[in-house]
Amino acid sequence: MKCSGILVFPILLYHVQSFYLPGLAPVNYCRSGEDTNTCKSQVDLYVNRLNTEESVIPYEYNHFDFCLPSEELKSPVENLGQVVFGERIRPSPYKIRFMENQTCTLLCKKTYSSNDPQDNLKLSILRKGIGLNYQHHWIVDNMPVTTCYDTEENEQFCTTGFPMGCYSKNGRQTCAKPVSKMDASYIHNHVDLTITYHSGAKEEWGSQFQQNGGRIISVKVIPRSIDYKGQPCMQTGDYLSLPTKNLEKGQTFEIIYTYSVTFIENNKVKWSSRWDYILESMQHTNIQWFSILNSAVIVLFLSGMVAMILLRTLHKDIARYNQIDNGEDAQVYT
Repeated sequence: MKCSGILVFPILLYHVQSFYLPGLAPVNYCRSGEDTNTCKSQVDLYVNRLNTEESVIPYEYNHFDFCLPSEELKSPVENLGQVVFGERIRPSPYKIRFMENQTCTLLCKKTYSSNDPQDNLKLSILRKGIGLNYQHHWIVDNMPVTTCYDTEENEQFCTTGFPMGCYSKNGRQTCAKPVSKMDASYIHNHVDLTITYHSGAKEEWGSQFQQNGGRIISVKVIPRSIDYKGQPCMQTGDYLSLPTKNLEKGQTFEIIYTYSVTFIENNKVKWSSRWDYILESMQHTNIQWFSILNSAVIVLFLSGMVAMILLRTLHKDIARYNQIDNGEDAQVYT
């Protein structure tokens, strides 16, 4: 028995060392054509619900008329926390291969016609979403896709999510550069994705693929609105503005969605600390120690009251049961 216990302990220790929490295990990526059981070349991009600070109502990705993936792709299984917080993670039509840069890849085209009443409704929903500043929330490798910009203090601030468009109305403008039209909504129909990875060339975990693979440490996006004027990837320098009202008879409108992907190697940041740049950008709020102490005292007080009530109730029940047992014993002896 002692020998078997000695043999079992190292086995249990080995399994404990190789245990990872769901979603926290590192994923190795490698170039296309070099896929193995330990690394994959396809980088999955998932979309989440859209929300805004100006409204309490979130919407799923397919509520707006964006590009959708094929029906064969299934949504990932959401955990309890994601369901409670209202997250709705869905697959996306973006096709990304590890270490393969893409320049202005066509995603899809959306054409709207005045002959279809539903098209005017779809455009109206897009205008409303842009006017309320609804934000995209994308996920790559269990990390949120972030938007970063420099502050006045020459520091980089990163936020999870990016707006579905910008607008200019009532003297207020949310676009990155001045626009010519007033009271107009501009949709972000192009995104520049920058994926930074840690190479496995000098790492033990990258012994099988070396410099042809790595681990993703950050994904950043720059949304842009581009009026292609019917020709995909033609740089015009103009924003794509949505119609301000319903399409007139015989009128059509087209939105061309594109994306670019750039991979950058950065071996200074390890996979275990890839969340640092996001956490550093979060606002540091003062801890309300008085509120915490007040809540703790109330919880302890109520817990003590419940415990006293239970003890008094149980004490009476136990005493009554003992009296019944003593009475039965007395009858037996008599």
